[in-house]
Amino acid sequence: MAKKILAVDDERHIVRLVQVNLQRAGYEVVTAYDGKEALEKVESERPDLVVLDVMMPYMDGFSVLQELRKNPVTRDIPVIMLTAKAQDADVFRGWSSGVDCYLTKPFNPLELISFVKRILSSLDDHDSGVVDLG
Repeated sequence: MAKKILAVDDERHIVRLVQVNLQRAGYEVVTAYDGKEALEKVESERPDLVVLDVMMPYMDGFSVLQELRKNPVTRDIPVIMLTAKAQDADVFRGWSSGVDCYLTKPFNPLELISFVKRILSSLDDHDSGVVDLG
């Protein structure tokens, strides 16, 4: 069964770029276009990973991340921040808020897929009790 990824960005062309590339890589992709909708989709769709923009209407990506991390049901869902906010303070805020990866726009879709694969495979290894010492 394909892993499910939630792609969240208020820019529809970015959501589409993420969606098409992740689907080509074999993932099921659901989408949201603002922070409020993102939290609703996390609850209804139970994604395995979230690709999240920072600057969005209603609720920014940092607030969404904070809500996910506060909830025991969603706190372990990996989050990749995909954002134009590339200042050191923004990157630091992302890492200190608990993101699993911080990518800045413009981004290389192959790099995004690589991080998604790495994060999800490390979860699979952790779930199966496999320890990679290499």
